[in-house]
Amino acid sequence: MSKIWKFALAGVAAIGLAGCGDTFGEQALIGAGAGAATSAVVGGSVAAGALVGSAANVIYCKENPGKC
Repeated sequence: MSKIWKFALAGVAAIGLAGCGDTFGEQALIGAGAGAATSAVVGGSVAAGALVGSAANVIYCKENPGKC
């Protein structure tokens, strides 16, 4: 898979994180799904991607409540 494709996919996943979720659990679950999917496509650790995605989405939603 080319680097351009990987970066494009990462961008799509980041956009997906903008759909935060209303509760802490939803935010964590949406972030985990986006992180795991991105990691699987780019050949990384799915578990690590889920953990990072989950944390990133929760933090994003707490820092930017008007965008969720």
